Amino acid sequence: MFVNAIEVANEFTRPLHSISRTFRSTEVVPGAATLFIVNKDGWALTCRHVAELIMAADQVNPRYAKFTKELAAAPAGTKSKAWRKSLEKQYGYRAGVTVQIKNNFVNCADFQRFEIRMHDKLDLALIRFDQFSTLGCSQFPRFAKDGAALKQGKSLCRLGFPFPEFSNFAYDAAADDIHWTTTGRQDTPRFPIEGMLTRHIGEAGKIVGFELSTPGLRGQSGGPAFDVSGTVWGMQARTAHLDLNFDIDQEVLRDGRKRRVQDHAFLNVGHCVHVDVLKDFMRSQGVTFQEA
Repeated sequence: MFVNAIEVANEFTRPLHSISRTFRSTEVVPGAATLFIVNKDGWALTCRHVAELIMAADQVNPRYAKFTKELAAAPAGTKSKAWRKSLEKQYGYRAGVTVQIKNNFVNCADFQRFEIRMHDKLDLALIRFDQFSTLGCSQFPRFAKDGAALKQGKSLCRLGFPFPEFSNFAYDAAADDIHWTTTGRQDTPRFPIEGMLTRHIGEAGKIVGFELSTPGLRGQSGGPAFDVSGTVWGMQARTAHLDLNFDIDQEVLRDGRKRRVQDHAFLNVGHCVHVDVLKDFMRSQGVTFQEA
């Protein structure tokens, strides 16, 4: 049903690869999110929470570098353990606190810098790749012209990168640093998922989003929601969990033995930003786009 549409969306949908680690851990944790490039000027749409993750690296990394530098410069006569403990308390570092984040825009553009503009209320942001020599795509999305045509029962597909399989990263013990490498897998597979529009999402008397009958998966945030022709009707933003009130507590037979099973069922549904909101935000920022 969406075979051709996925190929259309694939032309402008790109992954954001991230690696991070927490305090006193040497384990590098990979993650992924999604964005899609909307025009030849290097503008792309994604979620506000994805943009905030990108921006967080600019605060997290220098802070840890400063901590490391101060740790190595203990005053004469100070015991190393006491100095470390004092600094850890000062910086609020403990197990589980993220101390490094590094991001990689995959196949987006060969750019010198980028700019982020975030919506003041909704989970929506624009990224502009600036001073680029090449852009990673030559075909761009067509946005639905009439958002009012988006009604219950319409089937849409979302495309993103929810299962990070890239492995081109490492931890350098000598430098106490995580970094990208030229070895290992550099890509991660795209993953589509379809759903039926179940409800619209309103705010202050205006439709700002819609709900799909299947969840948006972690890593698909910021990816397009499109119809069978590849026309974009929205953007995946989050997943909501609806309580079905089908709680189960009963005995069942498993391998000839009775076992107690307890289950609390929820319906996971995807929440998307509405196409009219996407277009209004782009217009407000002077970003050009195509309509179907």
